[in-house]
Amino acid sequence: MTYAFPDGFVWGAATAAHQVEGNNVASDFWVMENTPGTMFQEPSGDACDQLHRYPEDIALLRSLGFGSYRLSIEWARIEPEEGRFSVAALEHYRRVLACCHEKGVLPCVTFHHFTSPCWVAADGGWESQAIVDRFLRYCERATAHLGDLIYMGCTINEANLPVSLALAGVLPRQGLKGLAPFMAEAASRCGTTLDRFGPFLLGDPFKTRDVMLEAHCRARDVIRSGPGDFPVGITLAMQDLVAVPGGEAHLAEARAESFDVFLDAAADDDFVGVQTYSRTRYGPDGPLHPEEGVPVLAMGYEFWPSALEGTLRYAAERSGVPLYVTENGIGTDDDEQRVAYYREALQALIRCLDAGLDVRGYFAWSLLDNFEWIHGYGPKFGLVSVDRTTQQRTPKRSAGLLGDVARSGRFDSESFA
Repeated sequence: MTYAFPDGFVWGAATAAHQVEGNNVASDFWVMENTPGTMFQEPSGDACDQLHRYPEDIALLRSLGFGSYRLSIEWARIEPEEGRFSVAALEHYRRVLACCHEKGVLPCVTFHHFTSPCWVAADGGWESQAIVDRFLRYCERATAHLGDLIYMGCTINEANLPVSLALAGVLPRQGLKGLAPFMAEAASRCGTTLDRFGPFLLGDPFKTRDVMLEAHCRARDVIRSGPGDFPVGITLAMQDLVAVPGGEAHLAEARAESFDVFLDAAADDDFVGVQTYSRTRYGPDGPLHPEEGVPVLAMGYEFWPSALEGTLRYAAERSGVPLYVTENGIGTDDDEQRVAYYREALQALIRCLDAGLDVRGYFAWSLLDNFEWIHGYGPKFGLVSVDRTTQQRTPKRSAGLLGDVARSGRFDSESFA
């Protein structure tokens, strides 16, 4: 199979600030990682030290063949205390974006990728309506300083994820906050009480979804009103949902509650970012365990790269706006398995393009082996390995193969092997 991608198709790799920068000490996740009894396997610490090594990483990304970098800016660095904005932090991110342009890399900027300042989480976080105006103020300030250097803007990363995890049976429907004993101590360390503590992912998933949806819709207009002229959208965690006989009602609920509320609102967006890793099956009693005979990855879900086709088709049909694959990849220690995953995922992407879907770009997750939230540094999603002691970067074979596709704009299934 050979295929030439459309002219202007964007090829990139992605990271998130907290997962790669290191020492994000003013954020809610930093506090939770470092609280005794935490559910996190380990703290993020120095992470990949990209706070200082970003020129090296951007140059590496470009040398591999990628023309775009999806990165996030960190609210906790930019506004570490309420109303006190750090010009130094904003200037840091301006240097990062300028470095992208100097290297011929188009920066795709995510304004919120899971982490929030401690003071935000201490006052209700994403369960509180108060965060909407706070987020708008942050977006306005960040866009005023950075907007002229942004190529694409994503308001919130995977705002639907808490509901998706709850409906898939991964998280309880009432959230984890009251069920995880360490959370009360984490709240105290943030200067608040458990009932007021509202970090993303761990609070009430349905409250969080509704507040984030409003924040996205309003922030979209705030960002557009600032300097620069770039498309603005949201990214969604989208599994390919499948029903076995009797599971149709559960599938319909999952789509309606997790996907549709955002895809319907996307009519006023410039794009939707689809982020897919696997599928979720539903039976008569709800979500099912992985299917017998299908490999299961370190994160607990199936090796199912063709899931990308199902999610892109559904997002296109429901939203009617252009799509980007803003995350797609696999956590594995076996790079040959990573190569196989990308080969099948790209074939799924090609089927969507052949069917006429308006998909405009693909970002691999992730550029680097990084901090994978509660799983610590165990799962390896990177195209590039990172030595935890020396911080040395070493591209994997998968990086070369995917980079060749990005550089040439052509995919050949025989050579991608």
